[in-house]
Amino acid sequence: MGKGKKLPMNEHELKANLGKNIKFYRFRSQLSQADLAERAKISITFLSNIERGNNYPQAGTLCNIAHALNVEVYSLFKNEITTNEEKSLIDNISEDFSKHVNLAIETVCKQYKV
Repeated sequence: MGKGKKLPMNEHELKANLGKNIKFYRFRSQLSQADLAERAKISITFLSNIERGNNYPQAGTLCNIAHALNVEVYSLFKNEITTNEEKSLIDNISEDFSKHVNLAIETVCKQYKV
């Protein structure tokens, strides 16, 4: 095999890549897992397992997820979809979300003197 050629993805890599892409498009759309799961007509647990690469959805579910994210199904399978700018966006959204969750917890704790 020549230099620079990549081997086809194995099943584990395919699942991981699919999950990463769904998570990226979900963040880009500013959807929570609950929002996307509801729109795609699946459980939050199942969506979480897909995003972590533990489960692989059937074709109909893939279509529902893609439709809910307003992307083509093939987009969910692109390899190395995230550029440095997109990775930065995901990191910032994750950090911002964490700050909001921590603030909410802190507020509840103060209110109930926990």
